[in-house]
Amino acid sequence: MHVYPYIASLSGLRVTPSEAALFRAFPPAGFILFRRNVDTPTQVKDLCATLYNHSPIRPLPILIDQEGGRVQRLNRPYWPAYPAMGTLEAPQAVYDANVLIATGLREVGITVNCTPVCDLRLNNAHFIIGDRAFGSTPDAVIENAGAVIRAHNDVGIVSILKHIPGHGRATEDSHLALPVVHTGLDVLMETDFAPFKALNAPWAMTAHIVYTAIDAAQPATWSRRVIERIIRGHIGFKGILISDDVGMKALTGTYRDRAAKALAAGCDLALHCSGELEEMQDMVQGLLPMGTAALARLQESMVLGHNKGRAYA
Repeated sequence: MHVYPYIASLSGLRVTPSEAALFRAFPPAGFILFRRNVDTPTQVKDLCATLYNHSPIRPLPILIDQEGGRVQRLNRPYWPAYPAMGTLEAPQAVYDANVLIATGLREVGITVNCTPVCDLRLNNAHFIIGDRAFGSTPDAVIENAGAVIRAHNDVGIVSILKHIPGHGRATEDSHLALPVVHTGLDVLMETDFAPFKALNAPWAMTAHIVYTAIDAAQPATWSRRVIERIIRGHIGFKGILISDDVGMKALTGTYRDRAAKALAAGCDLALHCSGELEEMQDMVQGLLPMGTAALARLQESMVLGHNKGRAYA
């Protein structure tokens, strides 16, 4: 069976007949869940089990954003309200909180958590990062983001470094506009890029940000120069590279163009988040099936993420 290089989203609490038809025609590499897809633990567990009918990847990537604080899709009354990670200073406290988070995901069948945020928390930047980040210095981020990765790995959940190569200097929210960072390359390498270079995880998520010192024309998600020279080159990331949501307003054009540009630049997977079927139908029209090597790397990333005790940080 062919597998297509996108992470699919769902409109509600179960897979609809129209969604199932799309997934039969274009089997996705995985799925992402949001609050609209969550009711009770039993419902989430049943939904995750159902998703295995719609993609041949094993273990199946089922993603969620469960950082804690403002970004938490599983919530009360069935799941605890976890603190924002940037409010926890001690690495042991970060580790303990993330063992609980990852265990809660594993119990319902979710296999991938879109965490840790490895961006810097900088003055005069947009608040979209804020207390999601661990600090203003690379050392603070490296220590605590490393604890997040270890906790997830120990429980057997795949983690995703975000937003590579660094969202901390953005003065715009990329959900709403395209941020442009004018900082020099030497400074970016010493500061913003440093946590991503020091840490490792099975997956990383790109930033929809223009770094004029590297590529003044394209955001990182669409920039082969950023992906080859910085993410794969300077940072040395070798895992699965997934775009941030192609529906964010930082990007323009049709959904098929947005996804195609991300994949052409070097992303392994295009992420779709809104649950709007028409958008996904448009997006998949421009996709080719994943090749044998790409599928092997994807499956390896999932197996490695489920080997308890293997260190990524």
